[in-house]
Amino acid sequence: MAGMLLAGTAFALSSAVASADDIVLGASIQLTGPSANTGRYYKDAYQFAIDKINAAGGVNVGGEKRKLALKIYDNQSDVNLSVRQYTQLVSQDKVALLLGPFASNFALADSAISEKYQIPMVQGGGASDQIFSRKFKYIFGTLAPASNYFGSTVKMLKELDPMPNSVALLYADDSFDVSVAKGTRSLLKDSGLTIVMDEKYSSNASDFNSLLSQIKSKGAEAVLVAGHETEILNFVRQAKSLAVAPKLYSFTVGVPSEDFRKALGADAEYAFGMTAWLPSAELKDKWFGDAASFAKEYKAKYNYDPDYHAASGAADVEALAQAIEDAGGTDPAKVRDAIAKLNLDSLYGKIAFADNGQIDLPQTVIQVQGGAVAAIYGASGFITKPKYPMPAWDKR
Repeated sequence: MAGMLLAGTAFALSSAVASADDIVLGASIQLTGPSANTGRYYKDAYQFAIDKINAAGGVNVGGEKRKLALKIYDNQSDVNLSVRQYTQLVSQDKVALLLGPFASNFALADSAISEKYQIPMVQGGGASDQIFSRKFKYIFGTLAPASNYFGSTVKMLKELDPMPNSVALLYADDSFDVSVAKGTRSLLKDSGLTIVMDEKYSSNASDFNSLLSQIKSKGAEAVLVAGHETEILNFVRQAKSLAVAPKLYSFTVGVPSEDFRKALGADAEYAFGMTAWLPSAELKDKWFGDAASFAKEYKAKYNYDPDYHAASGAADVEALAQAIEDAGGTDPAKVRDAIAKLNLDSLYGKIAFADNGQIDLPQTVIQVQGGAVAAIYGASGFITKPKYPMPAWDKR
């Protein structure tokens, strides 16, 4: 790795020294700090996709093959530093195009830089509806709207036997989770499900004892939690400690992650989550062949299974590569227009952006069964029988 200091604190990382003919993509990622565990998915996925495209000769620009290169800064999980780094990437480093950070609050702030300098950013790390409600023209997102993250889950709740009579909705106070809660609240009310708790908690909270006690006292039979992976780990551990076992709990994050399941071990069993991506051979891709091949190669290289974060990150690179080819170069305005018109089959799914710059892939409900992820409920209904209701902790 080549490295240099930025503002005396953060390092810029690149896989190799870019040649003058390379098309440099820039990003600021959480490589250290509280969000580093998820941030690495994007660093690894960006580089993995770039290496794959370059191995095939690079992108075709007007009949000439050009290689891609990657320049990444470590924002240390600090959103203010991330904004400064994106400013440096476009104003001093003169990167051609931008890839995004992880997390909605970062994407919300950093996209203001891409809009100001009119440099397209494609990102698969931020899903908050707020990112795409500002009528910006240069930000594109490959995560489905946060407001519909629990959409498939709510539909499933209505079909469970027995159907849960009461629901608790908990959410962190950042832009993504607030968007999730706003949308989920409407979905639950429209479905006729009774909300007995609707509580916001502080991001990075570590103590859920009070909320768990309320869940128990109010008799919530289904618990939906929008939060961050560390928070969810604490929630599950404390739920076990307090013997709080509703019929079901579901989380916006964690369940798709191998690290999450390893951290909790047997205590991860029965947990529901959602994902917009599973490594299916049916998802065809011009660079990797299909999503199953991508997942196999990714695991072999990085020694961990990719989840939807990695898949969306790789698709971000593919979207930029295709847009460069369609635009016949890297002129930011032309690439921006090419991105807006994309209709690309990728390892992640169909990449076709709505007018607001976001795609909307349906979420598949998943559950931890036997230490692995099982697809439970999708657009056509049940895929696999869920393990439901969840047994008491002392009955497992």
